Amino acid sequence: MKPRIDYRLYVITDRRLLGDSPAAAVAAAIEGGATVVQLREKGVTTREWLRVGAQVLAVCREHGVPFIVNDRVDVALALDADGVHLGPDDMPVALARRLLGPHKIIGASAGTPEEARQAAEEGADYIGIGAVFATGSKDDAGEPIGLEGLRRVREAAPGLAAVAIAGVTADNAADAVAAGADGVAVISAVFGAGDPRAAAARLRRAVEEGLSRRGRVLW
Repeated sequence: MKPRIDYRLYVITDRRLLGDSPAAAVAAAIEGGATVVQLREKGVTTREWLRVGAQVLAVCREHGVPFIVNDRVDVALALDADGVHLGPDDMPVALARRLLGPHKIIGASAGTPEEARQAAEEGADYIGIGAVFATGSKDDAGEPIGLEGLRRVREAAPGLAAVAIAGVTADNAADAVAAGADGVAVISAVFGAGDPRAAAARLRRAVEEGLSRRGRVLW
């Protein structure tokens, strides 16, 4: 059975910020309020993906938080992750669904309404909408689409969950959620902070504020 996912605060690891052993920072983020963890590795071997992934997965299992792998369907399968997140240059969602089966979570990046509709048609469970704001954490983020762009992309796939990504901070997270996102996805706003637990807590409060402004109670 596919797990029910709380997307309010979706944190993404970054080796540049966390080094080779991110488990302690991930645990702190979860304790502060993170509800989903994505392992994102760039420029490392498959064995290194698996080594670090096993560490982060253990933390997620201990805390009962879903563990998502960025890009790599093979790594997600090898680790028995809860799911995978796919960008526009990665494996197509429909093929990933065939490989992962019906019970895994599949997310897709969407910066346009067309990409959101395609993700829905191919069987994604959620979309990462962005770049919403300007960011230095993702080199491939593209030009920011802003809150109005977020609304348009969100409206194109009303049946999917959606998280706002890129440039999200505690200062603008409430606005992103009020504009239609079910939560926010962050890298440096949590893992670039001196205290990931406190940073995650600030973001969770901002997300709850945004949900309150929309009159929504998800959990």
